[in-house]
Amino acid sequence: MTVLLMTPPMTQLNTPYPATAYLTGFLRSRGYEAVQRDPAIELFLEMMTAPALEVIRQHVEENFEHFEDDELPDAVFDFLAEFDRYHLTVEPAIRFLQGKDPSLAMRINTRRFLPEGPAFEAIAQMEAVSGDVLQAAFGNLGVQDKAKFLATLFINDLSNVITQGVDPYFEVSRYGERLAAANPSFDNLYDTLMGEPSFSSDILEQLVEQYLEETQPSVVALTVPFPGNMLGALRIAQTCKAINPDLPIVMGGGFVNTELRALKDPRVFEFVDYICLDDGERPLITLLEYFEGKRGIEELVRTYFLAEDENGEPYVHLNQNTELHDIPQSEVGAPIYDGLPLTEYLSLCEMLNPMHRIWSDGRWNKLTIAHGCYWRKCSFCDVSLDYIDRYDTAGADVLVDRIEALVAETGQTGFHFVDEALPPKTLFAFAKRLIERNVVISWWGNIRFERTFSPARCQLLADSGCIAVSGGLEVASDRLLKLMKKGVSVERVAQVTKAFSDAGILVHAYLMYGFPTQTEQETVDALEMVRQLMQQGCFQSAYWHRFVATAHSPIGMNPEEFGITLDPRPEVFFAENDVDFTDPTGTDHDMLGEGLRKALYNYMHGIGFDQPMSFWFDQRVSRTTMKKDMISKAISNFILSQEE
Repeated sequence: MTVLLMTPPMTQLNTPYPATAYLTGFLRSRGYEAVQRDPAIELFLEMMTAPALEVIRQHVEENFEHFEDDELPDAVFDFLAEFDRYHLTVEPAIRFLQGKDPSLAMRINTRRFLPEGPAFEAIAQMEAVSGDVLQAAFGNLGVQDKAKFLATLFINDLSNVITQGVDPYFEVSRYGERLAAANPSFDNLYDTLMGEPSFSSDILEQLVEQYLEETQPSVVALTVPFPGNMLGALRIAQTCKAINPDLPIVMGGGFVNTELRALKDPRVFEFVDYICLDDGERPLITLLEYFEGKRGIEELVRTYFLAEDENGEPYVHLNQNTELHDIPQSEVGAPIYDGLPLTEYLSLCEMLNPMHRIWSDGRWNKLTIAHGCYWRKCSFCDVSLDYIDRYDTAGADVLVDRIEALVAETGQTGFHFVDEALPPKTLFAFAKRLIERNVVISWWGNIRFERTFSPARCQLLADSGCIAVSGGLEVASDRLLKLMKKGVSVERVAQVTKAFSDAGILVHAYLMYGFPTQTEQETVDALEMVRQLMQQGCFQSAYWHRFVATAHSPIGMNPEEFGITLDPRPEVFFAENDVDFTDPTGTDHDMLGEGLRKALYNYMHGIGFDQPMSFWFDQRVSRTTMKKDMISKAISNFILSQEE
C-alpha cells in the first residue's frame, strides 16, 4: 500500500511545512510505503517563469482591457509597462533566491537590474525618515543580504500582479483563505470549486496528475494546516477524484483540528472520503488497517466519514474510538524529507530586521520537542483541544538522535522547533546533550518568558546552538496578563528577554491588543512598555495581533468571566473558530491598531524611540502613565539580584 502525502498551496516559500515529513517518517517506521510531494512550492515556481509571465500578461490584458491606465492597480500598471524587464529577470531572480546564482547579487544591488514596482516604495518611505536605510542595514559588505531583500520585493510585486490581475485566490502565504476561515457555511467554497478553474488551479491540476502518474498511490493524504490551504486541498482532491473516483482521499491538519469540529455538510465528502482530527498518526494508521481489512469501520479513531441514517439519507458521522490511544512522542519516529524538493525553496528577506526575517529566510528542519503545552492555562488559547491539552515529550536523547538523522539526510543543520512552548526542563537537558555529544546545529523556537530562564541558562541554550526565541508578551499590562492567566509580569518579561539578548539570542515578542476590557489607557501604556523594552534591547522584533475570541478557548466558552457577551452565531455546518463579541468598555481598537503597527514598524528599524506616544495615532489619545525608566530599573534590579 502506497500513501501519497501532500501539502496544498500556499505555505512558506523557504522551507517545507513539516506535517508530511512527520507522517512519512512514521508510516515508513510502521512498514508502509509513504511518498510525499509539495505542490505549494512547485505551484509557485511554475508561475515564476518567463513563459508563465507571458500567460499572466495575456490574462491581465484581457481582464483590464476596458480600464484606463490610471485605473489599473499600481502593481499591474508597472508589470505591463515594464514587462520586458520582468520577463527577462524573473528566472534569474528565482535562481538567486534559491542560492543557485550568488554572483547575481552585484547586479541586483545596482537597483537597475530588477524592475521596481509598488513594493519598493517601502524603501523610499523609510529613507524619508532615517536616510539611506539599505546602507545602514547592509553596509558595504552585506551584498548577498541586500540583494535578497531587493529580490524579495520583486517577488512580492509579481505575486500582487497575480492576485490583483489574474487570480484573486492566490497569495504567497495563503490561498483562498477567506473562503474557509471561520466560515459556518460551505457554500462559498463549494461554489468556487464547482465554477471555472482559476489560472493557478489549472497549474495545480497538472502537478497533481504528474504526482499520481509518478507514485501510483493507493491512498492520498492531504494536510490542511491553515484556512488558506483548504481551497487548494479540495482542488487537489477534486483532481484526484476526476482521475480515479475510487482513490481514497484522507484529510487532516491544523485547520481541520481547530475549525471543523462541528462539521455537518455532506457536500465536503464529494471531494474527500475521510477527515481525521488531532494528531494524525493514530487515525491514519488505523484507517490504513481498515483499508487492508484488518479493522472494522467502527474502529476508526477521530475520523469523519459519510454514513446513512435509517431512511438512507447521508449524514456526516464522527467515529471517536477512545479505546485506541495516541502514539507517544517517543514512538512517532524521525521526520523524513525524502520526496520534497529541498534545493528549490527560496530564502527571502521580507524586512530589514535580523529577527523578523528568520521565518522566511533559510531552510529549516522542523521538529517538535514536546506535543502540547506544559502550561496550558492561557485564557485566549485553545486549551480544550488536543494539540494544546495533551502534553507529551520524547526526551533529550531521542531528540538528539532524530536531529543527527535529519542532518545526515538533508545536509542541513538549521532546526526550527514548532512547539506551542518549549518545556524548560526538557529544553535544558536537550541543550546539555547537544554539547556533550558534540552535535553542532543552529536552532530556534517558541518559549514562555518565565523566571526559569536565568542568564546562566540562557547562555547554556546559546552555547548549544540557540540563535533565537519567540514568546508572548501579549498585552504588556499586568492587570490583563493576570486576567489571561499568562503567568508572567511585564517586569519578568523584561528581565528574561534581556537575559536572552545578552546571551546573543535574538528575541521576538508576540503582542496583542483588543483583549476583553482593555482600555485605551492600557493600550497606550502597553505601547510605551514595548518602546522601552525595544530601546533597552530586550527584544529585537515583535508583532501586534488583534485579539480574537475563539470557540475552544476559555474566553469563548466562558465569556462572562471576562466581562464580554458573545454575539449570536449562525448554525455551523462547516468551519467554526472566531466568535464575535461585545465589550462594554467601548475602546476604539481599530484606531489604536493602526498607531500600534506604525510605531512598532519604526521601532523594529531602530527609529522613532524619541517620539511621544501621540505621534503614532491619527486621533488624540491618552497620555501614558508609565514611568520612562520602568524597564531600565527592572533590568538593573535583576542584574543586582544575580550578583548577590
